[in-house]
Amino acid sequence: MRASYVKNSTSGRIFDVFNVLFMVILAFVMVYPFWNQLIVSFNDGVDTARGGLYFWPREFTLDNYHYMFEKSNLAKGALISILRVVVGTVTTLFFSGLLAYVTTVKWFSGRRFTRFLFLITLYFSGGLVPTYLLINKLNLMDTFTVYWLPSLFSAYYMLLISSYMYNLPDALAESARIDGCNELMIYMKIIAPLCIPVFAAVAVFSAVSHWNSWFDVILYNSSGKWDTLQVYLRKILLDVEQVGKLADEQKQMAEMRKLTPQSIRAATTMIVTLPIMLSYPFFQRYFMSGITIGAVKE
Repeated sequence: MRASYVKNSTSGRIFDVFNVLFMVILAFVMVYPFWNQLIVSFNDGVDTARGGLYFWPREFTLDNYHYMFEKSNLAKGALISILRVVVGTVTTLFFSGLLAYVTTVKWFSGRRFTRFLFLITLYFSGGLVPTYLLINKLNLMDTFTVYWLPSLFSAYYMLLISSYMYNLPDALAESARIDGCNELMIYMKIIAPLCIPVFAAVAVFSAVSHWNSWFDVILYNSSGKWDTLQVYLRKILLDVEQVGKLADEQKQMAEMRKLTPQSIRAATTMIVTLPIMLSYPFFQRYFMSGITIGAVKE
């Protein structure tokens, strides 16, 4: 009764108005930068340099995207990026989930030590140079394997998944052991299907990480055989930025006179971001429940 009175009172209505106004402003501040990049990507590059673009393109054009997609290597890079996301995410989920399950098996005497061993990696790492030397020693340079093998086990993902597994009833695994199931079958047939929410949250994290990664491609793929989409887009962006320094090449300047680094950068942002944005709604309901694991304890 008191809650209803407060809600219908003058102060309650004022609070609701300011609350809605604050949320609208916050949503606008978060969405507008992305919207601005979208309209810049659809606007003429020379006109964009004048500034003053706010809510819609002033001189609509598809030249920015046409220039991006006419590159023959772009499709190859996109295929490699998709393959990396799929293979990297699946392997990370399986092995990090299996590691999380090992650290939650109460009869395993080494579970605490195993958990502690992987937690150390959250605070200390070997560094860039030792990692590069290890990759080279393992003959992983210029191979697709270098994209997914180093990310098989993640201490952070292990913590998320194991926190979820701790809340599952122990009777499920115990009954399976009585029926003769081994630990791998228990994980695959019983535990993993119950952990879909947290697996979905981890899948989003892992997929975004693999999709946006480009530095390791440059570092470990010197031949360019396994260049991903992000690396090709980076090369295109650098080429466009060099156009202004090649004033003596009139033909190239004439072909690209309507393109600017700002407009190409906006188109690049859209190409890289949209696949992740379109896939997010399918994982949203799992993502919200999975990411709050461990936030409230009974």
